[in-house]
Amino acid sequence: MLGQLDYVLNFLAYLAVTIPILAMGIFVFTITTPYKEFDLIKQGAQTDDPKKMAAAKAASHDLGGKIIGLAIVLASAVYHSVNLWDLVIWGIVGMVFQVIIFYLFEWVTPFKVVSEIPNGNVSVGIFASRLSIAAGLLMAALISY
Repeated sequence: MLGQLDYVLNFLAYLAVTIPILAMGIFVFTITTPYKEFDLIKQGAQTDDPKKMAAAKAASHDLGGKIIGLAIVLASAVYHSVNLWDLVIWGIVGMVFQVIIFYLFEWVTPFKVVSEIPNGNVSVGIFASRLSIAAGLLMAALISY
């Protein structure tokens, strides 16, 4: 029975570290883009304006993909980490690289991602989302000892 308690405490410790890192990632993602994802999403939900609704969809796809990508990295970090500090380090690395991936995407495309998403280009939001998820999968695979 005592062994089971250790497992539960270990689970809670890793959860207590992982959830704040994910929340911090969401915060970092929203301050590193020139548009405000949550504002776009809220405006799209409170209007009949097709452009605002499309901007909300594009922003939610983009932000959602970053969150999923970071969650994938965190899941791998939990699995591979040797202690909680290791998890924190990999979580921060994953967060930083998700931001870098977004700006690399901005740099290599012939259009401005930071303009297209708030203008309602849903396809750019979906593509950015899938890129973030793919980057998260690759980063997760790279975490090993």
